[in-house]
This record gives sequence, structure tokens and C-alpha cells, in this order.
Amino acid sequence: MLVQLIEKGYVYFGAGGALGFDTLAAQTVFKLKTVYPYIKLILVLPCESQAEYWEKEDKMIYEDMKAKADKVVYTSKAYFTGCMHKRNRHLVDNSSSCICYLTKGTGGTAYTVHYANEKKLIVYNVAKE
Repeated sequence: MLVQLIEKGYVYFGAGGALGFDTLAAQTVFKLKTVYPYIKLILVLPCESQAEYWEKEDKMIYEDMKAKADKVVYTSKAYFTGCMHKRNRHLVDNSSSCICYLTKGTGGTAYTVHYANEKKLIVYNVAKE
């Protein structure tokens, strides 16, 4: 999926820095940078303490991801209820496409995809591939 987008001219890729799909997406961009060194990863994080309670290994992966990212943006300084939604809206508001892994109609991913559809983004759901 990413290769096709790069070949269409996409250069900037945003990721939310969460465990799971966000981390996998960021690591995929890092691997593709060896072939397409001009592509950029922008990590859009909900708050500075996002990984505070994560396991040690996950924190190490997170810190490595932040160090390798071309840009890191925090949508809030401190955690608050709703900061994840703020991060997700920021990602959508600053994108033309949304790559997701959506398997159910509820939760944060579903909310974000719904918002992306409202904003007329092209949505690619890799769970359907």
C-alpha cells in the first residue's frame, strides 16, 4: 500500500505513535526510507507522557521511533480525557488519505475513519486486503 502511494507522489506519512498498528506503520516507513530516502515520517503524539505506563520494551521501541522520526508533534502537553481524539483529528485534518486497520464499527479507529470520511479523505483499510 505505501509503495503505491509513494509512487503516486506521497512524501509525508503521519502516525499516532500508539502501540500496535501505529508502531507497525512507522516501522514500515522507516524500512521504505532505505529505498525512498526522501519520504518523511511525522509522529503526531497526543501528549508528552503517552508511554509513561508502558512496558519497558514498548517504551524502548517508542523512544527509538521518536528518534528516527523526521518530525514529532505533540497535540497536547499533558494527558487529558480526549487527547487521543485530538491527536486523531489532527492527523486527519493534515492529511489527504487515511491508512487504517479497521475491523469493527466502534472505538477510536472507527471514530477516526468516520471523521476521515466526513473530511473526504481517501481511506485505505488494510484489514480488508
